[in-house]
Amino acid sequence: MVIAMAVVSQAARAAELIMFESVTCTWCEKFDAEVGVVYGNTSEARCAPLRRVDVHDPRPGDLTFIKGVLYTPTFVLVEDGREIGRLTGYPGEDFFWSLLGVELKKLKAQCNGS
Repeated sequence: MVIAMAVVSQAARAAELIMFESVTCTWCEKFDAEVGVVYGNTSEARCAPLRRVDVHDPRPGDLTFIKGVLYTPTFVLVEDGREIGRLTGYPGEDFFWSLLGVELKKLKAQCNGS
């Protein structure tokens, strides 16, 4: 029981990179082709796994605190149930990694390689 509670507690604190997307989003497709195909294998993903949310669907219950998402893609870095940082739009692969690196440094958790 103590182990189960520790796992739940750890999950509640885990960082995630939430990507708000739309099936009609050309820039989301560009992100998928340039970054999405490799993101899961990066140190950034180990620190903040990518979670996709369709901007037109009802917001998942654990993400209702995220407000003001108007454009796709919008990337919201969350930790401990709060927003840490946000990237609106996709400026291209090089800028994305650079901007994400700045946001990841704001996390409480240590991110090796970020």
